[in-house]
Amino acid sequence: MTVECHSTRDRPAPNRVGDAELLRAARECVLAHGVRRTTLTEIARRAGVSRMTLYRRFPDVRSVVTALMTVEFGAVLDRARAAARTGHARQRLVRATVRGVQLLQDAPLLQRVLDTDAELLLPYLVQRLGSTQLAAEGFFRDYLAEGHADGSIRPGDPVVQARSLLLLVQSFVVTAGPATTDISADALTAELAELLDGALRPPGT
Repeated sequence: MTVECHSTRDRPAPNRVGDAELLRAARECVLAHGVRRTTLTEIARRAGVSRMTLYRRFPDVRSVVTALMTVEFGAVLDRARAAARTGHARQRLVRATVRGVQLLQDAPLLQRVLDTDAELLLPYLVQRLGSTQLAAEGFFRDYLAEGHADGSIRPGDPVVQARSLLLLVQSFVVTAGPATTDISADALTAELAELLDGALRPPGT
């Protein structure tokens, strides 16, 4: 039996509800019950709209959760960039990446998915890259381009370098739970910083 999400607050007029409100309702339902137990009916009820209103914008739960994850990941990238505003490009890339990993390790939505619906992430690990992974690559490429220009990052194909960084860094996010059962998260992120700096430092510096 599916548990329903209820809201006791006044419901806004359906035609005034924007995507942000729909995504907020989806977030609350996923945090409460996980992805698989969340339905469009539940999300619509939480947002105070009809199921058809929601369906016109998001055809299924997966699409609304994907949109939600994309928005939340974008906010994480913005916060990560804000934490690394000084120094040369390599220093900023390392600090921003480590901060982003820390934020994702503490992100309630991602942790809920990993705890209850981790298999939903499997296609993005073994079949294709998702929108959040491509956004992460863009994040890396920006710093790589700056680092190539200021000489703080060793020369290389930025596309290949960004993909390699993605493969390394996502493991610190997806497997953080089991990896920190006997090693502190702080120790691992400190080592990640050393790995990134060493991998990107130009020879002879």
